[in-house]
Amino acid sequence: MNAPFPLDKQQLLDLRYMRMARIWAENSYCIRRKVGALLVKDKMIISDGYNGTPSGFENNCEDAQNISLPYVLHAEANAITKVARSSNSSEGATLYVTASPCMECAKLIIQSGIKRVVYGEKYRIMDGIDLLQRAGIEVLFLKEQ
Repeated sequence: MNAPFPLDKQQLLDLRYMRMARIWAENSYCIRRKVGALLVKDKMIISDGYNGTPSGFENNCEDAQNISLPYVLHAEANAITKVARSSNSSEGATLYVTASPCMECAKLIIQSGIKRVVYGEKYRIMDGIDLLQRAGIEVLFLKEQ
């Protein structure tokens, strides 16, 4: 990575966690789009997620017409619900997600106390990002390096 200026520690961490989220997205069984998410607090990964079906369901995200099934969970929702089942708290955490959050995930992010969202790809509908910004959550678009 040849940057025209030295990166600070937070920028380096953001790049590394985003790379890890992209790798985590490879776990998804979805065909149309693979999305990964990491929830980080105090420089520790406290949760992770990728888009897919609920626990116990077959790992098919799309129907025969290649349309996403209505019960497929987004990576952000998986990471947030996973941390909710643990002893960790997402209060003040940063969410790294490979695609911009949708409106439904943005609502979960706000309610879970996440204070920062770093995303790597703009989705065609950006209303989730608008809602996060309206809620005072720091949002950073981090293009793939």
